[in-house]
Amino acid sequence: MDFSWTEQQLKFRERVKSFIAANLPENWEEIAHGPGSSEQTEFAKTFCGRLADEGLLVPHWPVEWGGEAADPWKAFILAEEMWKVGEPRGGQYMNVNWIGPILMKFGSQAQQRTYIPPMGRGESLWCQGFSEPEAGSDLASLRTKAELEEDGYRINGQKIWTSYAGDADTCFLLARTGSGKSGISIFLVPMDTVGITVRQIPSIIGEGDIHEVFFDDVVVPESARLGEEGQAWEIIGAVLSLERVGIPRFALARATLSRAIDLLKQSGRFTPSVIEQATRAKAACEAACLFSYRIIDQRAKQIPTGAEASVGRYSTVNCERLVAEFVVEHLPESLCGDYPMLLAHHQRGIVAGIASGAAEIQLNNIATQYLELPREPR
Repeated sequence: MDFSWTEQQLKFRERVKSFIAANLPENWEEIAHGPGSSEQTEFAKTFCGRLADEGLLVPHWPVEWGGEAADPWKAFILAEEMWKVGEPRGGQYMNVNWIGPILMKFGSQAQQRTYIPPMGRGESLWCQGFSEPEAGSDLASLRTKAELEEDGYRINGQKIWTSYAGDADTCFLLARTGSGKSGISIFLVPMDTVGITVRQIPSIIGEGDIHEVFFDDVVVPESARLGEEGQAWEIIGAVLSLERVGIPRFALARATLSRAIDLLKQSGRFTPSVIEQATRAKAACEAACLFSYRIIDQRAKQIPTGAEASVGRYSTVNCERLVAEFVVEHLPESLCGDYPMLLAHHQRGIVAGIASGAAEIQLNNIATQYLELPREPR
């Protein structure tokens, strides 16, 4: 098995690195410290616009939508380099990674014409309305309702832990149009629609990162529905496959670990016991990387991804936690403001087991779908 990169892939990685070096401001690490802050969100619009001008925002998209029809490896190399420096694309990584491709596959022509071009130009920001107070990772339990009336769908309900909702243009919303799993539908809802209220949730993971969103008699036309009524479960399966492994958080964890080790060496604190713990964290980062590479290889070969996505997601959760614990134990002073990127990773690591599907849900998927273990009788 050959794990080496091709010459073309190496050249593309250097091209991305050069672009990043030329376009990140001197105070970037202070901006990156707040992953959902208004400052970073505003910077991301400029940065993503420049990426688009250079053909580096959506190279994996089809040519008709402004891409180059590049293979999945190119998109993942791009994502790795972005996450290594703290993801300057901000919340727009969702557009690039899964919202755009999902609309290309399931959206109507009108939806595609409305929403995809602004994504490809780096002009739009989305949020995803999935979790609810009584339905976190268990989407089948969601209660937000969308009732079809003469003037369209009337939506009532609440979403929580919604990243970027305060600045988002559009919400990728799940709502109940019937009973059971087959009674969930998806709506593309402009965030300036009458009846939507957004409240920021105070959080230690960054200014402006998560919110509550309330829908009170929000009316949207039938044309806002993505796909057919009850098709959400099929669409979300495709979404999660892209989202869970499309975000190489291990790249930031690995860069954070390297920086922490350098600081410990400089202060003479990189002792044998510290080296042992650093090695475990490093091994976890490499395992997460290889699991992700396996799935990208499947995509490149057009092999459907199954429970491997949960394995890749959980391995990333594990490496982020181990790196965060390493920094807290051996460099606690680095979280006091002098090293904003170490603090930024620590904050992201805190929610590593929640974002993109709770870690416990991933473990259940791994046990039942990947290892095919029997369920214990209740």
